[in-house]
Amino acid sequence: MNLFDVIGPVMTGPSSSHTAGAVRIGNAALDLFGRKPDKAVIRLYNSFSKTGRGHGTDKALIAGLLGFAPDNTRILYALEEAKKSGLTAEVEFAGEEPAYHANTAEVIMYHGDEKMDVLGKSIGGGRIVITRVDGYETEYTGEYHGLMTIHNDVPGVVSQVTGSLAEAGVNIAYMRLYREREGSEVMMIIDTDNHIPMEIKEILNSHPEIKKAAILNQN
Repeated sequence: MNLFDVIGPVMTGPSSSHTAGAVRIGNAALDLFGRKPDKAVIRLYNSFSKTGRGHGTDKALIAGLLGFAPDNTRILYALEEAKKSGLTAEVEFAGEEPAYHANTAEVIMYHGDEKMDVLGKSIGGGRIVITRVDGYETEYTGEYHGLMTIHNDVPGVVSQVTGSLAEAGVNIAYMRLYREREGSEVMMIIDTDNHIPMEIKEILNSHPEIKKAAILNQN
């Protein structure tokens, strides 16, 4: 256990798990989606569902989707801020789901015809794990700078992505690929030691085999 585990993160709100962690789940979902959603449906499970309203978990998740940091005092007014920004947010207190962690939230985001479904858990001290993205089982923590791609499972795509990062002087810390079967679409999440230039996203999004590229955790 380190000092951060004892004193918790710098934050607005009463709980590092139910408030700061919820903000970071919203932040991670926003990064993975790659754009500000027009609409979001948020489902809270287990402890999040039972005590989320009192701890402001619903507001914290919406604040995360607006790009607020865990210490932003505007978290308290996230519902009003969402209306100002044009985000329609629906929150469902979904009750018990034994298969999920105690502090679990599902965030379904929409922008026009685009949709993404993200499942995340808050594991204490403001730390999170994104466990599912659009049906892909993941272990994304949001602790590093990073990059997410969804691409066709064909030779050369991974080398194109890693080569583009190398040319930009970006060092890879971890890399994980998720797919249902050989030849299906692949989700790749790369954690990096340093900031990724935004032009990398444009380069990769122009690749014929890459369906989507998103820059993660640039704060």
